Amino acid sequence: MSGFLPDHDRAEIRVSPNFGPRREGSRPDMILIHYTGMESAVSAESWLCDPASEVSAHYLVHEDGRIVQMVREADRAWHAGRGSWRGRTDINSCSVGIEVANPGHAFGYPAFPEVQIESVIALCRGIASRHAIPPERVLAHSDTAPGRKIDPGEKFPWARLAAAGVGHWTEPAPIGGGRFLAEGDRGAPVEALQSMLAIYGYGVDISGTFDATTRIVVEAFQRHFRAARVDGVADRSTIETLHRLLSGLSGVVA
Repeated sequence: MSGFLPDHDRAEIRVSPNFGPRREGSRPDMILIHYTGMESAVSAESWLCDPASEVSAHYLVHEDGRIVQMVREADRAWHAGRGSWRGRTDINSCSVGIEVANPGHAFGYPAFPEVQIESVIALCRGIASRHAIPPERVLAHSDTAPGRKIDPGEKFPWARLAAAGVGHWTEPAPIGGGRFLAEGDRGAPVEALQSMLAIYGYGVDISGTFDATTRIVVEAFQRHFRAARVDGVADRSTIETLHRLLSGLSGVVA
């Protein structure tokens, strides 16, 4: 493909060869947000357009707010890798992937500039409108691939996006004392926690055993929704925040 018209009216076009058709007639019903995790945005853009990389995204948002579209929204970009959400494992076929230029944890992990976040918000609004994507399906890469991925990380301003009408959010419950669940615990409270995480969408077995996988999923949840402390311990704040989110979903009784 030599070129295409942008889906987002503010986007520049730089075509990536790393894409294919969405499988089994899938259409986008999710927005997945990443950070680039490379030292420079220029290098990240080149990598996403290099056939040798075999990775891409639909969009890259630079630190100055500039938006580059590399794959049409109608096509399947190669951005998500192995993961799951609400039982779906081919995340690439049901998502639009946005790479947000940021060096990430390996290179100092700076804050996301406001002008960049403004562009992310405008881009997400447009994508959600075009494809009728509900707020609870605007997700972090770390939500769909807990443990394997941690981007866009605990500094990503999800509350700022939600205030502008993008994504599902609740004010995190205050961190304090009280009962908690941690790796090694067993029983009905652990099963209830796993059930709530699974209902929200995370890939976790409902076993009643707080194993390493459960801890990793709790960390992913905290990184998105309770970023003040990301430790994999399901304290009162974590459980109450999860309960509030579930209560805000239509058709879900938490």
